[in-house]
Amino acid sequence: MQDYSVNQFLELAKTPKIDIEVCDVTLRDGEQMPGVVFRPDEKLDIAIRLNELGVEIIEAGFPVVSEAEKRAVRDISNLGLESKISVLSRSVPTDVDAALDCDVDMVSVFIATSELHLKYKLHMSCQEAVKCAFETVEYAKDHGLIVRFSAEDATRTDFELLKRLYKKAEERGADYVSIADTVGIMNPRTAYYVVSEIKKEVDIPICMHCHDDLGMALANTLAAAEAGAKQLHTTVNGIGERSGNTPLEELMVALRVHYGVDRYDTTKLTPLSKLVQSYSGVIMPKNKAVVGENAFAHESGIHVAAVLEEPRTYELYSPEMVGAARRIIIGKHTGARALKYITKKMGYDLKRDEICLLAEKVKRCSEFKRPISCDELRKLIHDLDIEIVYPDL
Repeated sequence: MQDYSVNQFLELAKTPKIDIEVCDVTLRDGEQMPGVVFRPDEKLDIAIRLNELGVEIIEAGFPVVSEAEKRAVRDISNLGLESKISVLSRSVPTDVDAALDCDVDMVSVFIATSELHLKYKLHMSCQEAVKCAFETVEYAKDHGLIVRFSAEDATRTDFELLKRLYKKAEERGADYVSIADTVGIMNPRTAYYVVSEIKKEVDIPICMHCHDDLGMALANTLAAAEAGAKQLHTTVNGIGERSGNTPLEELMVALRVHYGVDRYDTTKLTPLSKLVQSYSGVIMPKNKAVVGENAFAHESGIHVAAVLEEPRTYELYSPEMVGAARRIIIGKHTGARALKYITKKMGYDLKRDEICLLAEKVKRCSEFKRPISCDELRKLIHDLDIEIVYPDL
């Protein structure tokens, strides 16, 4: 049986097929989250896990940041992973030289193109800025690298100018052009429109790099894919600057459920999420989609009763699909049927009136606003003035 439910409206809505690859930028953009630093060994560990997951491109870092960063990127490049290894480069040849020293496959040459960034950050004219960028693109191509030209703050750049810049980048040899929604200003409708229009201007693949300032990074990324964007950028757990980036785990599950993209090993998502939480110190909310502690937790008696009979009643996709496990929570909303299931798993075979009595005890105890552990439940069972009958094992 399929381990997820199918959205019945996909065909009715004439959902287009998509042709995508995933570029995960956890080791670069994710590390730009305030307070996050990955040790070199942690970077290698994450890169190996991303490769096992099936991510096509890993952005391993920004080599010019430090010698330690450069060594870490070089070590990742030397692992012999199937994933292509990419790094970030400012629009200066020395950054490309640093990338070449790391033996990477791809370099992402970026330059800010919005009037805001040109005036207040670069203090340059657009002509001066893009001249540097295109010279760097040509330099990187001349040295055998795959080159992605990224317009920083693209979504606040004059659109006619942006389209001309992408066309010129293609003419200068860029292999990809990247739309950076640097401050997360887009929504799905505008993301679709922008990609559709740029696709008319260039013949090379388009990348979509979304930030989550309005909570729409995933939706914008999917809209871009439907419009024809090839390379989709993510970070594990959505970590990154300010409100973060498109979460890898949410994108991969959405790709399978909505578009039938099943080449990624999604069973590795939850272990990878936990690993990155440990290394980054950024703990996910309990209700975080896909990898949150409560993603497959059930307490409500009505829900639990249904889930015990058929999990799909309250689970869109199985916990096994993402390397997680279902949890039945003991608390105020736990019903008799759920208690019967839990106590049987614990080794007790209670009669119906005993279960009902236990349920009342559980409800009273759970008024302290926290779930009850199995040890506490066992104590409640033994405190009841009932005869406990243990099943034969």
